[in-house]
Amino acid sequence: MGLDAVLARLRAAEAAAGREAGAVQLVAVSKEQPEARVRAVLASGHRCFGENRVQEAEARWAALEPDFPGVELHLIGPLQTNKARAAVARFAVIQSLDRPRLARTLADLAQARGACPRLYVQVNTGAEPQKAGVLPGEADAFLADVRRMSLPVEGLMCIPPVDSDPVPHFRLLRSIALTAGLAGLSMGMSDDFEIAVAEGATVVRVGSAIFGSRAARGALSPG
Repeated sequence: MGLDAVLARLRAAEAAAGREAGAVQLVAVSKEQPEARVRAVLASGHRCFGENRVQEAEARWAALEPDFPGVELHLIGPLQTNKARAAVARFAVIQSLDRPRLARTLADLAQARGACPRLYVQVNTGAEPQKAGVLPGEADAFLADVRRMSLPVEGLMCIPPVDSDPVPHFRLLRSIALTAGLAGLSMGMSDDFEIAVAEGATVVRVGSAIFGSRAARGALSPG
């Protein structure tokens, strides 16, 4: 499909929802993508990208950023506490804050550095045992704890269960955010980002619709 087509669909979804053009930020999910494809999207002018792993991001963007200044990186995958120092140095936004120990580590790092990435709390809206995220019923208490640490939380993130209707999950996330007084909602991916826009998303995370299918990525990978 490509970046231009995704942007056209995003603008149309914003208009259909009665929202201003550009109200929703597009994070191009570049995880596991060949460098040539990422460079092509960068060359088109896009500067907001999402990565799943700290080490992969460090290796990729240390080489790319000198050629393409102004990149804003979002960590959208789970963050191990022992990778937190590297994450706060590399990412502008961490979307996967999900447990007290990680919050305390980020707070300590923020105090030492005098700065902290913008943060989203990941909510496990489907209560899936294999998936990261705070359970919905525990989100209010967790957010209160995080705020006591003076961490810059600007919103919530969710990944609905595969093959389920995403709408109830998007609405649950929005409800938790409204209760907490948070404006940011990171929800919606390649298959459902237009639905997410209609449900109030402020950030969508789109990978395959921009870069191609997993099979296509594999065909371009070395070996």
